[in-house]
Amino acid sequence: MAITREDVLHVASLARLEIPEGDVDAVRVQLGAILDAVGKVSELDLSDVEPMTHPLDLANEWAEDEPRPSWPQEEALLNAPDPSDGSFRVPAVGG
Repeated sequence: MAITREDVLHVASLARLEIPEGDVDAVRVQLGAILDAVGKVSELDLSDVEPMTHPLDLANEWAEDEPRPSWPQEEALLNAPDPSDGSFRVPAVGG
């Protein structure tokens, strides 16, 4: 799959990553190689493989739902890119 320079910059923006200008082409090549490798799975005959949600046989372990102290508001918002009035500010969605 051909990854364009614009694709790399768009994905970096969505992930809030800063890719130095000199590294964009290297990242483009690396992402293309990753997508090509993942695409090889579609070449396999998986008709006799049962679909699964997890490769290991796991069971849910439920903990008791008991009240406990939460994080202080300041700590919860510590890494928020744009907190506002004690809340997370997010871009508007829809129109």
